Amino acid sequence: MKRQTGPNRNQSPAEEPFSYRASPGGRRVLCCGSFPLSELAKKFGTPLYVYSAAALRERSWVLDSAFAGVPHTLCYSVKANPNLSILRLIYGLKCGFDIVSGGELERVLRVSRRAAARVVFSGVGKTAAEMDAALRAGILMFNVESESELALLAERAARLKRRARVALRVNPHVAANTHPYISTGLRRHKFGVPMTEARRLYRWAAAQPFLLPAGVSVHIGSQITEVAPFSAALRRVIALVRELREEGLRLTYVDCGGGLGINYGGQRLPPFPRYAERYAQGLVRALGPTPVHLLLEPGRVLLGPAGALLTRVLYRKTNGPKRFVVTDAAMNDLLRPSLYGAHHRIVPVEGGGRSLETVDVVGPICETGDFFARDRRLPQVKEGELLAIMDAGAYGMSLASNYNSRLRAAEVMVDGARAKLIRRRETMRDLLRQEI
Repeated sequence: MKRQTGPNRNQSPAEEPFSYRASPGGRRVLCCGSFPLSELAKKFGTPLYVYSAAALRERSWVLDSAFAGVPHTLCYSVKANPNLSILRLIYGLKCGFDIVSGGELERVLRVSRRAAARVVFSGVGKTAAEMDAALRAGILMFNVESESELALLAERAARLKRRARVALRVNPHVAANTHPYISTGLRRHKFGVPMTEARRLYRWAAAQPFLLPAGVSVHIGSQITEVAPFSAALRRVIALVRELREEGLRLTYVDCGGGLGINYGGQRLPPFPRYAERYAQGLVRALGPTPVHLLLEPGRVLLGPAGALLTRVLYRKTNGPKRFVVTDAAMNDLLRPSLYGAHHRIVPVEGGGRSLETVDVVGPICETGDFFARDRRLPQVKEGELLAIMDAGAYGMSLASNYNSRLRAAEVMVDGARAKLIRRRETMRDLLRQEI
């Protein structure tokens, strides 16, 4: 599929990744770039994830530019969306990667073996095999989350005779105003080590021949739209860095984690350049005069608004006062509303004047929790029409499953004049292949 090439980096700020445009028949149709989503649905079917490469590049450049005044590396959070085509695009932007499993490491290495030098390995449950793979690949740093993990890493590094750069992920006990499932910075959470334990563990690590304490890591949660919690956490981390440097540790990196949120609907956030600048200023002020190399782990904030899930209305039904719109997408395709009660904007692909109604938008899965919206005021749609579930680029396909033996969706990347299939739709043969 071909279209006129879209804006490049040297032009004005990128247009919205999804916008309504007039079609030849006079209708207004939601498009990704210049591609009508109805055309993509016709060619690739539904449910279908559609991503804008231009939006992903633009948001990466904006965030990178906001931190231009300090040494830094953007390490894309692979768990947000691990598609290989997306990782290749990210690698081409000179970004690094934040991984949390051996599988994610393998995906990054499939993009380029050289990418390992920009990989930080986070997560509370790294196995010996995963450590060995990361040591052999030569990753930038391990973000260690417990004393036991540190001891195992020392053992694996010694066995392989590969020196491992380490940062302890410290728990700063900073509350983040977000969903409890994605808040990670309090003492009751499983993540990180207490600040009071960090000094002792750094001293122990410094005495190990194959461990090199290289930084400090912190991550307080996800979908945080206020700067103050990030600043508060970083101030505590910088105080620790100064103390450790006074003891002779040559710490180079501070990994600030990710977690910067997006506007799913209802939040009043400024335009992204101003939002990114405000975030950067908050961290730089907390950093003060301490010279370090910042590592940042954006995921959702880069890719979330760049993606949408297309779904077709199967049925309309009424149960007493309740109205339901039943779609061919389900919670196995986009879990966030069921898991977090998350809000995603839902819009008809074909625009125009429509009356509003209050409906539940639900999927076909045999669970009451299979929904995308409840009691939502939406434009009235008919059976057979297309809906777009917006801001679904991150934690959409990456959380997808085969529940109810449903086949996972296809994924398409719109990049200038091309709409490229980057993951084919699963088949029943794919689903049954591993079973005996």
